[in-house]
Amino acid sequence: MGRGKLRIYLGAAPGVGKTYAMLSEAHRRVERGTDCVVAFVEHHDRPRTEVMLHGLEQIQRRELEYRGSVFTEMDVDAVLARDPAVALVDELAHTNVPGSRNAKRWQDVEELLSAGIDVISTVNIQHFESLGDVVESITGVRQRETVPDEVVRRADQIELVDMSPQALRRRMAHGNIYKPDKVDAALSNYFRPGNLTALRELALLWVADRVDEYLQQYRGEHNIRSTWQARERIVVGLTGGPEGRTLIRRAARMAAKGSGSEILALYIARSDGLTSASPKELAVQRTLVEDLGGTFHHVIGDDIPASLLDFARGVNGTQIVLGSSRRKAWQYIFGPGVGATVARDSGPDLDVHIVTHDEAGKGRGLPVARGARLGRSRIIAGWLTGVVAPVLLSLLLTAMNDSLGLANDVLLFLFLTVLAALLGGLLPALASAAVGSLLLNFYFTPPVRTLTVYDPKNIVAIVIFFAVAVAVASVVDLAARRTHQAARLRAESEILSFLAGSVLRGETTLDALLERVRETFGMESVALLERRSDVEPWTTAGSVGPESVVRPEDADVDMPVGDDMALALSGRVLPAEDRRVLAAFAAQAAVVLDRQRLVGEAEEARRMAEGNRIRTALLAAVSHDLRTPLAAIKAAVSSLRSDDVAWSEEDQAELLEGIEDGADRLDHLVGNLLDMSRLQTGTVTPLIRVTDLDEVVPMALVSVPDESVELDIPESLPMVAVDRGLLERAVANIVENAVKYSPDAVPVTVAASALGDRVEVRVADRGPGVPDDGKDRIFEPFQRYGDAPRGAGVGLGLAVARGFVEAMGGTLFAEDTPGGGMTMVLTLKAAPGFAPACPDLPAQVTS
Repeated sequence: MGRGKLRIYLGAAPGVGKTYAMLSEAHRRVERGTDCVVAFVEHHDRPRTEVMLHGLEQIQRRELEYRGSVFTEMDVDAVLARDPAVALVDELAHTNVPGSRNAKRWQDVEELLSAGIDVISTVNIQHFESLGDVVESITGVRQRETVPDEVVRRADQIELVDMSPQALRRRMAHGNIYKPDKVDAALSNYFRPGNLTALRELALLWVADRVDEYLQQYRGEHNIRSTWQARERIVVGLTGGPEGRTLIRRAARMAAKGSGSEILALYIARSDGLTSASPKELAVQRTLVEDLGGTFHHVIGDDIPASLLDFARGVNGTQIVLGSSRRKAWQYIFGPGVGATVARDSGPDLDVHIVTHDEAGKGRGLPVARGARLGRSRIIAGWLTGVVAPVLLSLLLTAMNDSLGLANDVLLFLFLTVLAALLGGLLPALASAAVGSLLLNFYFTPPVRTLTVYDPKNIVAIVIFFAVAVAVASVVDLAARRTHQAARLRAESEILSFLAGSVLRGETTLDALLERVRETFGMESVALLERRSDVEPWTTAGSVGPESVVRPEDADVDMPVGDDMALALSGRVLPAEDRRVLAAFAAQAAVVLDRQRLVGEAEEARRMAEGNRIRTALLAAVSHDLRTPLAAIKAAVSSLRSDDVAWSEEDQAELLEGIEDGADRLDHLVGNLLDMSRLQTGTVTPLIRVTDLDEVVPMALVSVPDESVELDIPESLPMVAVDRGLLERAVANIVENAVKYSPDAVPVTVAASALGDRVEVRVADRGPGVPDDGKDRIFEPFQRYGDAPRGAGVGLGLAVARGFVEAMGGTLFAEDTPGGGMTMVLTLKAAPGFAPACPDLPAQVTS
């Protein structure tokens, strides 16, 4: 029995019509005669969805009792016994009630598929396991029911059910999704336009990536090498020269003209040593590409044009951007160049753009990283010039009727020997000198066509030719080697200088450093391995590249760093002269690893110190903030227990109300303090959620008279990521302190505004104010400024407020109020990606 096929309707949010689309598909299949049943569909009391269930066979659900309540779940056994051709299973990410056959509904679906039953299901983008953190940062809600991405990726068909945020909100407002009593809360929270737009973008991007996977799979199965221009992918060929930045920016402008375009920057290194580009320049260009939203790629290849075209076709690229050649005019005698070759071989499926730049025609400079080794093409050209060219020259000269004379013939052969030395080095030049001597003897010294020489002068000429040829070849080869060695040393010094600079600046992370090692030496993977002792196994401290090794002995190159650390490289064996630079990289990798660990330990020490400071403030706050409600409760209870006074029913009710209010305040306060205490002891983490200030700040003002505060919180403010309980307590302390020192009949102003990526809450009073030298002291525990009245507290309110605010990643400081008084400025980070919630509403609310 074959495995069933899975079709999934994917939506960006509840209410877009996934279930409706699934039921419509079921009706179409039933009309075509397909055996289709409803295994589980939840209509959520939506009339239009409920109507779509009519006419479809529904499998009886299984009832389960859990904690005194009865729940219904899909009966997998009943579906398997019914054995339909197609089963409809709604809400793929649903968590089953304990006692069910499987913990998750997607596991139920896997059973149906294994039994050969086709399944049609639905899921929302926010339920994907990999997107949990992203969705939480957008909506402020952590999805508890998730489905592994791989389950959805294995689906045979994925259909996106799309709807604009405005249309979905209208559907919500009309009551087509939730009941009327839940509509307002949903529209102002989860179903904000910004939330829906972000979720919609996530769904579209995920489906687009899935389409790319299908396309690549299809092209691979059918061995399709030509480019299909489904999406613009612009490949930027980099040489490591300064013109690369111009090319990247030009490609970014080209990509901006088409929606969904991608930029892929490519650097191709030869496989025979250090790469020929400046590591510093490559690092700058990598950063520029990533800042512009592209990706940087590094491959190995000796044939640059062929490697570039292979890469472009492999990623389904549509355009290639190259820079005008930096070679001078005479250098074109060695070939047409990379740009012309790529344009010639690209074919009709790839567009090649040659971009002009300031470095065009200025020369390519020295081969700074090739060392003294010559490429295969240079060596072959040298041997051809040294061996084949003298033979051709002999045939040419013998075919001429007029002899040029032995002296001129010797000079021509000497020219070929020098040229062979320039191209191929010493050995081709020596071979050229030997071949030239024989040819001069055989063809041009009497008697010709014999190796015998009658005239002693001709013998001297041939010997001198051979000696001069050997000497010139040696000098030319030595000069070339010295030039290459100097260039190599310059490349090494540049690498080491950049490496030392990164050490001093502390910029390089371990992954970035290992990636630079891989690019510099043209390796496939690099790993930093360490172990505690000789008898313990190696562990990977960091790695880049595919399939990095886990033991130094498995690597192509290993560089020890001390006794218990090693840098392992895979890809090829490095020559001995490259190990000096590799040793510097290995030492730097060990330093970077130690620095990262020290930074982590310092951060942990800082958190512990901060925790101790806030715990001290919490302990002091208990005695400070609990005293007032306790005193009120005790006074009311003492009054009620007094036998001296006969309290009326109204008086008793008032005293009991005071006891209840005090108890509620104590319960709220103790809950917040205990949460913060658990936070500092490491038993709980802050409940950071994205929320609106206008939902928190008014709750903090319940302990002060309404007429004592003017509230100015624009509804267009960005949302903030805070712990609502901690923020409420901090604002309450700040406002209570401001009201305490503000003159009677002069209200305190609480206003909020957005500044870039921050949101500020300013609490301004018209009290006596605080001098500049006292603005920091008022946040210290047990500090009271001026002649505060007795019973006004022991000076812990602001200390606790600052501790709570800093625990959420914010700041709290004091400044003068214009015209007199003091303003407390509470700064919080705006939640990323949140636009103003309802810009069409009134700008502010005042109470």
